[in-house]
Amino acid sequence: MPGLVNIKIFGMSKKGFYWICQIGGWLFFVLFQSLFYKLNNAFTTSIATSQFMLFTFGIALSHSYRNIIVNSNWLRINTLYIIPRVLISISILATVHEYAQYGVEFLLNISGNKHRDNVLIFANIIDLAFVYFFWSLIYFLFYFIQNYKKAEIENLKWEASVNEIELNKLKSQLNPHFIFNAMNSIRALVDENPVKSKEAITQLSNILRNTLQMGKNKIISFDEEMKVVSDYLALESIRYEERLKIIVQIDPLSRHFYVPPLMLQTLVENAIKHGISKLTLGGLVEIKTKVEREVLFITIRNSGQLKESLEEDTGFGIKNTLQRLHLLYKDEAVLKISNESNTMVLTELQIPKQLVNEILVATKE
Repeated sequence: MPGLVNIKIFGMSKKGFYWICQIGGWLFFVLFQSLFYKLNNAFTTSIATSQFMLFTFGIALSHSYRNIIVNSNWLRINTLYIIPRVLISISILATVHEYAQYGVEFLLNISGNKHRDNVLIFANIIDLAFVYFFWSLIYFLFYFIQNYKKAEIENLKWEASVNEIELNKLKSQLNPHFIFNAMNSIRALVDENPVKSKEAITQLSNILRNTLQMGKNKIISFDEEMKVVSDYLALESIRYEERLKIIVQIDPLSRHFYVPPLMLQTLVENAIKHGISKLTLGGLVEIKTKVEREVLFITIRNSGQLKESLEEDTGFGIKNTLQRLHLLYKDEAVLKISNESNTMVLTELQIPKQLVNEILVATKE
């Protein structure tokens, strides 16, 4: 269409698609008229030649019209200015078509008496004007629909790039935050138990190695995330000893899901930091997963009490997690933190598999 740039439409080039529509449209119009003549027993050799002329002149004139539209930049001007230009153009095209076709038919001696009646000539011009009007309507509608879709795609690309920048920003903030907290945990062990502090450093190095490997990904497999969580819990177990009890029950189907990196670790860290660490006798951290209807449900229970709502929470990790979930899944992912009882906090997370798979495909592409 405009400019005949080689862009793919329905698996073919834009130029090829234009010519298929151009030839197909005029051919359909000519065949429809021929069928009308046939049904009225008026189809003769002269009529067949006249229909061929109609087809030929229609192709030539409408294509020339298209060139005028493109070269005069009609497609870039206001619609109100296009309308009068189209009306004038179709009037001229219809008149030129009618008299040009008559000229050829006259030379071939097949014109008969159809051009001796001014009323008939005017009627033919009106009919052709309607044909060119519908040609213009289809052409401009197709262009504006294509332009709208192109703009929509560009907006989606722009939105995706903004989300990508924001996600990278959040990840770059999260890694130092996590390392800082882990180093504080190890520092607390150095004086109390040097041997265990060495083990803790080993656990931290394992975590850092894994986080560096996954740092470039929007999402990672659930198994990869659980390795980081396991190393983190091992690190905290060294620090809290018998004060920290851990229960982990993972649905085998969970391994087919993908989650944002350090998301589950952040939620577990939040459970220990705001729950277990504030209890003299320590407490329990329980991680369970289940898969139902292509949705991954993750629940984390920890001893303690939630003092403020999720919206009022001032913790960096939780705010970061909420932002990343929104950027990746909009409103399809759910994160809730509430008091399950007077002694237990419940964290619930839901991630749909379909959206996760779409993100994974886009990441690979």
